[in-house]
Formats: sequence, structure tokens, C-alpha cells
Amino acid sequence: RVFAKKLDSPVCDTLMGKGAFNGTDERYTGMLGMHGTKTSNLGVSECDLLIAIGVRFSDRVLGNPKKFAKQAKILQIDIDPAEINKNIIVNHSVIGDVKMVLDRINGKLEQQSHTEWLSHIADYQKMYPMTIPKEGLSGPFMIAKIYEMAKDAIMVTEVGQHQMWATQYLELDSNSQLLTSGGLGTMGFGLPAAIGAKIANPDKDVVCISGDGGLQMNIQELATSVVQGAGVTICVLNNYYLGMVRQMQQLFYGKRYSATCLRRRKGCPDECKGPNEACPPYTPDFIKLVESYGGHGIRVEKEEDIDAAFAEAKKYKDVPVIIEFMIATDEIVLPMVKSGNPMSEMILK
Repeated sequence: RVFAKKLDSPVCDTLMGKGAFNGTDERYTGMLGMHGTKTSNLGVSECDLLIAIGVRFSDRVLGNPKKFAKQAKILQIDIDPAEINKNIIVNHSVIGDVKMVLDRINGKLEQQSHTEWLSHIADYQKMYPMTIPKEGLSGPFMIAKIYEMAKDAIMVTEVGQHQMWATQYLELDSNSQLLTSGGLGTMGFGLPAAIGAKIANPDKDVVCISGDGGLQMNIQELATSVVQGAGVTICVLNNYYLGMVRQMQQLFYGKRYSATCLRRRKGCPDECKGPNEACPPYTPDFIKLVESYGGHGIRVEKEEDIDAAFAEAKKYKDVPVIIEFMIATDEIVLPMVKSGNPMSEMILK
């Protein structure tokens, strides 16, 4: 924070850097990369100096490496020499612990002023805001609501659309923490990680944000939560789909949907237009399932029931609570950059 202020520079982060810089700070432009903000992606694409602090330049951040930050000289600071020039060639590097390196730089750096550049970035933020739909239980709305209701909790995510919404709409500060598995696609990470966080921090609330597909990868760990007395709140954003894969099929594979609808049966038509009255019932029933383990379940279908659901969940300290939010079935995570494209080429709608 001291470095950014002295440098007078906008700041973006990667998925694994969420929370290192205050999400409400005026210099913060949001996450960079495949599902990053247009402001951050354009800012990095247009800047003439990019300072990468503890960043590994993964494929989710680079997009097309040959077109990444083409106008910029890049300074990379990292404790691991193997990270330097691994995925992208940089102009300069400093090997060392980030805290020690920045402390030394801050002691020598004079106050900079980049008013025109900051104004340019601010214009992008006004042009391309991360808006939240005002009606219905959308993914972005639910993330913002979860954070409002559990602001100081340790936040843990599963993998999928909800994970990206969480990184887009959680405004993390120094009182909050995000645990996520990054770009590895490790569905099943969320619930065990949340239980571990609760065991390590018994006096803190722990909220696991999950999709209906990812939660089922390690759902048997509900038993561990009960046995260990590690009560966590699991917010399931249920859209009846493996949503992130369905989104890829919709945008890049001609809407040829396969193995992503969790209500599909052998008797369903070859080409389905989406959920309708003829659809088979969804399985499992998460409410009955968590109760069978000794936990508690709440289903929320209307916005006006959200506050009461969180108030009820707080009554259960030693067992898992699932709050199942029935969100829109066809919602997709935007912005998005197609794999292999430069970060400046974003799908916005």
C-alpha cells in the first residue's frame, strides 16, 4: 500500500493475490486475466511499466504471451529465481522476499505523480463498471450479499462460475481472507479447505462459497465437519449445471451442450433448450443430504428470505449449514477472454 501510494499507480491483482491490496481502495482496479475487469486488462495492455510482485504469470493472466503488455517494460519481484523469465521474458528482476524488497524500495523512492494516467484509468472504470443485476438471485448479487452478511469471515471457494464471481465481487480488506485453489480446476477443494480453516480458526466464521457441482466432489466431508465440531456455512449457488463448462460450450462450441446439465436423463431430448416443466427433478436434495449428516439446511428462492437464512445459520456453531440459493440457470461469468487471445480482447456481453 505504501509502495502504490508513493508510486502513484493503479493496482490490480491476480486470483491468488486477492486481499493483498484493499478491494475498496481508489487505486484498485480489480482482478487481471481471463475473467478480470476490463479496466485492469486494458491498463496492463496500455501501461509502459508493469511491476509484477510475487506473480507467476499463469496462462489465465497472460492469455496470448506474445501480446501481453507489449508496450511495457516489466519488473518482476519474486522470492523464487525459477519464476523469473519462466512464462514471460521480463526486462528486470529482483530476487527476494517481497516485504523486504518493497521496504528497501520505499526507503529510496521519492513521491511520484501520475495524475493523467490515473485519470485515464478512472475513465475506464466509469466506462466498464462491474455491475450487479438488480433483480433476481444472480451470481454477482449473491456474492455481494454473502460478503455483506459475513464481512469478516474467512471466505473459501470451490471451483467454477461462483469462484470467478467471488474474485470479481468480493471487496476484500485486511479483516478478511480468501482461500481458493487458483487455476488448477480442483473441484472438491472448497469444503475440506473450509473445514481446515475452521479447525485452525475456531473463533472465526468460515463461509464456503460453492456450486452445486463442485460441492458434490467431496461432499462426504460433511461428516468430518460434524465429527470435528467444525461448523462452517456452505453457500451453494445452485443453477442445475456445471456452469463454467456449460459457459464454454455456449460461447465457443456452438451451444453443443454435453454432460453439463445435472438434471439430464436418458429420456431427455437430444437438443434441450434449457430447464422447463418437463425436466426431471434435480438430485441430490442438498437440504435432506446435509440433515442426514447431522447438519442443517436452508433453501432460498427469494431475495427477501436471504437475511433470515443467514440469521438462522448463525445459530449452528458446531455443525455444517448449507444455504442453497436457487440462482438463474443460464447466467455466465463476464467479462471473459477466450483462451489464447490477448487480454485486451474481452467478451463483455
